[in-house]
Amino acid sequence: VCSKLCYAVGGAPYQITGCALGFFLQIYLLDVAQVDAFYASIILFAGRVWDAITDPMVGFFISKTSWTRFGRLMPWIMFSTPFAIISYFLIWFVPDISTGQVMWYLVFYCAFQTLVTCFHVPYSALTMFISREQSERDSATAYRMTVEVLGTVLGTAIQGQIVGKVDTPCIGSPFFFGLPNSSVAMEELNMTHDTESLTDTRNAYMIAAGVIGGLYILCALILLLGVRERRESSELQSDEPVSFFQGLKLVMNHGPYIKLIAGFLFTSLAFMLLEGNFALFCTYTLGFRNEFQNILLAIMLSATLTIPFWQWFLTRFGKKTAVYVGISSAIPFLIAVVVLDSNLFVTYVVAVAAGISVAAAFLLPWSMLPDVIDDFKLQHPSSHGHEAIFFSFYVFFTKFTAGVSLGISTLSLDFAGYQTRGCSQPGQVNFTLKMLVSAVPVGLILLSLLLFKLYPIDEEKRRKNKKALQDLR
Repeated sequence: VCSKLCYAVGGAPYQITGCALGFFLQIYLLDVAQVDAFYASIILFAGRVWDAITDPMVGFFISKTSWTRFGRLMPWIMFSTPFAIISYFLIWFVPDISTGQVMWYLVFYCAFQTLVTCFHVPYSALTMFISREQSERDSATAYRMTVEVLGTVLGTAIQGQIVGKVDTPCIGSPFFFGLPNSSVAMEELNMTHDTESLTDTRNAYMIAAGVIGGLYILCALILLLGVRERRESSELQSDEPVSFFQGLKLVMNHGPYIKLIAGFLFTSLAFMLLEGNFALFCTYTLGFRNEFQNILLAIMLSATLTIPFWQWFLTRFGKKTAVYVGISSAIPFLIAVVVLDSNLFVTYVVAVAAGISVAAAFLLPWSMLPDVIDDFKLQHPSSHGHEAIFFSFYVFFTKFTAGVSLGISTLSLDFAGYQTRGCSQPGQVNFTLKMLVSAVPVGLILLSLLLFKLYPIDEEKRRKNKKALQDLR
């Protein structure tokens, strides 16, 4: 239990930083750093796509890493941590330069994504080196998901509450709305407005980054000191792994893996769109400028508390059933939040209910992937050492499409006439935000549920694989 808890704590840094960036980076770039919406879309898109590309790159280098007395995965976690913290802090710093600001955020955002990948890919693959037993790995995954969702709560709470204590000044400009050159006029007004009014807000973002950086170090230390990487847990008979590219070809030809990726690809897209645009949606469309951080916190607290329920549910009724029930439960609430009139109480009720579905979306992908790897091992018993490939490409496809969607969503706000630091937004922007947090995610979730019908590993197949693996070992 102690080892599982220490392993689970290691999942928090990725979620804490990822949640803070996912919920707040877009509104930070637009309203605090005052980056033009077009360039903000480039930063978000390029950073996410680069983040996706680094996953298979890191997976490749891990597969070439020799075993040390600390293991093969732990050194990656150890050496990436200090540099990741430095780059994370610099993302939330507004440089005092007139030109090159876009490049500043692009460089440090991409640097952080690279370094956190060097932490998270080996950490994810570590699941297969904890135990040979499916039940133990599932249990460790449930521990991990509970802490990771708690990490999203911490990321939301720390970033939201520290930043939310400071009132970010906005510019009321109803006169400009509806004029064909409103964006140009608004930009001129921003340039002449006193930028010192944003000092407190910028300081709040840096304080939050410092607190989150300290938690990153603490969690990494607990993981490194409390978990032992077991080489024998993953290997079956052969001691010579095949080459990376041979392994990649085998992995990509494995049907259950491709079908699982396809299903969760669209699920992740749906929740990424919701995550990236929810702060703007609460601030402008619903009009809860001073409440959005508390609404986000309600979602994440609800998700954390319901992780144990979904772990029991998938054990009792099976993982495929849990996918259908858990992910589809978000649909009515995503529709309700835009159909009903803006009401704070209703919004909190919807947030709590949506958090239940978020918990399922967190737990199920990582709980089902080890089953796919076990199925692969049965078909290729002499080929091993591919865990990093499975996990890194699993994340790669999700991040790549999320980067594309986030870049397009920010660009669509620019086309709709988003007003930087405006106290309110034109009707086209509010309509665009409704589409991005409701209609599009609902469509993606429905598509993912259709794809999961093709996923072949049900509970009977899992039991057969478990017995066959025991015989093989």
